[in-house]
Amino acid sequence: MLDPTATLILDWLRKIGLTVRLAPLGDDTFLPGVTLEPGGLTVDPERLLYAGDLLHEAGHLPTMLPAQRACTGSNAGSDMGGEIAAQSWSYAAAVHLSLPPETVFHSTGYKGASQNLIQIYRNGNAGVPLLQWMGLTLDPARAAATSIAPYPHMIRWLRGQPD
Repeated sequence: MLDPTATLILDWLRKIGLTVRLAPLGDDTFLPGVTLEPGGLTVDPERLLYAGDLLHEAGHLPTMLPAQRACTGSNAGSDMGGEIAAQSWSYAAAVHLSLPPETVFHSTGYKGASQNLIQIYRNGNAGVPLLQWMGLTLDPARAAATSIAPYPHMIRWLRGQPD
């Protein structure tokens, strides 16, 4: 059974346009109880250990171009830019959902660097240029020039086609 935080996250992911399917998963997922599928996630409520893992895994999808998002498999890849984008996005999503950043960056993940990552994303020191380039958010200077709130505020949650 899903806890209230996981339910909140899954409902919100559906609201922004990602699919969520509940189904049994084996032990071969990158994170227990959750895996990527084209356009969304498959979640095994019996195996999911941390609700924040939903935001992290989901964070790979919105930072992909729509065509890539529509045909992605269970492996988001090993590209560090994609990982930074997913982490930056998942931090912004946690803030948007009024969840503590420790929900995503929990102490058992991220090879002991959870608190460092929280501070990096809280300060806007990583990932913002990449998310800005994707058209998802603005850095403080551009935000001030447009009267739009800066990161972690997001202009949109899903990357669109490039202009």
